[in-house]
Order: sequence, then C-alpha cells, then structure tokens
Amino acid sequence: MADRDHLQDLPNIVPDALHPIDIDALTGPRTARHPPRILILYGSLRSRSYSRYLAEEVCRLLQWLGCEVRTFDPAGLPLPDDAPVDHPKVRELRDLATWSEGMVWISPERHGAMTGVMKSQIDWIPLALGGVRPTQGKTLAIMEVSGGSQSFNAVNQMRVLGRWMRMVTIPNQSSVPKAFGEFDDSGRMRDSPLYRRVVDVCEELVKFTWLTRDRAGYLTSRYSERVESAEGASKRVNQATH
Repeated sequence: MADRDHLQDLPNIVPDALHPIDIDALTGPRTARHPPRILILYGSLRSRSYSRYLAEEVCRLLQWLGCEVRTFDPAGLPLPDDAPVDHPKVRELRDLATWSEGMVWISPERHGAMTGVMKSQIDWIPLALGGVRPTQGKTLAIMEVSGGSQSFNAVNQMRVLGRWMRMVTIPNQSSVPKAFGEFDDSGRMRDSPLYRRVVDVCEELVKFTWLTRDRAGYLTSRYSERVESAEGASKRVNQATH
C-alpha cells in the first residue's frame, strides 16, 4: 500500500516527506511480516462526527503505511453491565480487540473529559478474557477533537486508561481544537500543522507496533506474576499429592 500511486486519497500529503516504514530497521530476521493489525475506536454517535472524520483520516494514513485497519462503530453498543457479554456488539468489540496488535482511541472532549461513548467501549474490553489479556502489550495512539480552544483533558484521561489496560501508549498524541473549522463539508481534514501532527502520530504508532511485534510477551513479563504462577503451581502439586 505504501507507494506514491496510492497518495491520491491523501491530497494533503507532501509525497517526498511521507516515507514507507523501514521494517528492517525495527525488526529482526525472524519477526512475522504480516501487516500490522490496528483497531480504531471513536467516541461519538453524531451524524456529523468530527471524531469519526478523524478516524477515517487515520484509517487512510495507516493503510498507506501498510496496516490492516478495522474501525468499530459504537452505535448500538449497550452501556457496560446493561447487557450480557454475548450481546452482538459487545462480542464484535471484544473480538476486534483480541484481533488487533495496536489501537487508536479518538474521543471528543465533552465537559472537560472523554465522552461516555468512548469510555463505554473501553469498559467493555476486559483486562482478561478466557485466560488472554486482550490489550496487554499492544500499542496505543490517542487523539481528541474539541469544539473550543485546544485542550488535552481527553487524551490525558485516555493515556491513564491505556496504562491501566497495560498497553504501550506511544509518546506522541494529537489534539484538534475547533474541529468544526478543520474539516471540509465532505468530512476531509484540511491541511494544517494539526493534520501534520495526526500524520506524525500514525507514523509513530506503526513504528512502535513493528518494534514491539513478537516481543510483547517478554516486555510484559512481570516478576510478581511469575512468583504468583509458581506459588499457584506449587499449591496444585501439593493438593494432588494429598
């Protein structure tokens, strides 16, 4: 996907400045080479949703950078604990979280915080699912849009949540103020320093995803959990011998 012939859908990109990801600089010879699998979550149900428009821009950029991208539509997702875990939208979200190697969370800022729509999606993703931690060791990029002056309340909250979900949250982030002026009538983001920051974040996310591929298990291996596992195994052995 990362070639100049596919830049027609990215009209704001300066072709000589956006480079394909140098996979060899980030991985070893035995690293799997399938496209990075990225899940995008956005936090609005409005028909003219700037977080969804930003998600669509991010999707185009990530695809050009060689990723396989899926975007979850939050419409119809019930409130946490207000439906069984086998609800179709809950199951879809959890399956996508398990499938992904990295995520992008994009929320509007409402009343100085991320939206309930955004938080509900994160709350439906458990720390553990059938013995598997669906977010641990995966990469995360965070972005927000707001109707007023630039703020970082939503991204700061999402950064805390990313750490809580044991994700590798990349250093860079994007905050788009006065979003109504940053997108045209068709929902495409206008060229500006804000758009270029979005490109920066996407590029960094892909690099970190390649860098940590096949290493997440080692990076997230914890002494305290190894001790607990050893103690649990010892108890099972002792119970079996009595």
